[in-house]
Amino acid sequence: MPLGGMSGLESERVADALRDDIMSGRRPPGSRLVERDIAAELQVSRLPVREAIKALVADGIVVARPRSGATVREFSPHDLQGFFEVREALETLSFVLAAQRVDEAGIALLESLVAQEAAAAALDDIESARQASTAFHMAVVRLSQNAMLVELAASLVTRLRWLFGQHDDLAEMASTHREILDAIRARDVEALRRLVPEHLAEGRAAAHERMFGASAPRE
Repeated sequence: MPLGGMSGLESERVADALRDDIMSGRRPPGSRLVERDIAAELQVSRLPVREAIKALVADGIVVARPRSGATVREFSPHDLQGFFEVREALETLSFVLAAQRVDEAGIALLESLVAQEAAAAALDDIESARQASTAFHMAVVRLSQNAMLVELAASLVTRLRWLFGQHDDLAEMASTHREILDAIRARDVEALRRLVPEHLAEGRAAAHERMFGASAPRE
């Protein structure tokens, strides 16, 4: 295999490892990502570490500054509110369009993802339940059949998963997704315009409390 290909595979592996560490909180906001230390920890050279950090900067979860180096991104309450506003607009539109355009194969896909999420929740398999939850939201975006929405969601998915995807009430989340799926199946756009913002607002409140130790201010 060419050296460039090997380096690319290694950088992807390092990026996945660092992304998992950030998502899980093992590398908290504000912590430094020191190339030398990460290379030693993961037993790779510094080049794939450098490439991985660039990928995480592009994801929006790492910040690179000339003098201080790379650090895990820190978010303020104002940042969180900004992301929530974008997410609410993007996902509400996605769910409405999906309900209007979805076919039976799309419904079957969503059924499968909700079933996976519920099964993982019943086993208290936190990571699998969260992954199925994220997959449900991204599947709906694709089922909207709007290329611009898909592109926007893909550019934001890592940040949105980090900020809003770390929910703990797994069974409640699966139940809410089941209710939303029922509305999609019924093509009940008005119900979705109510259910989706309510669902996302719960995620925002949980994220605010997790990150800042206090309830989000009421609008």
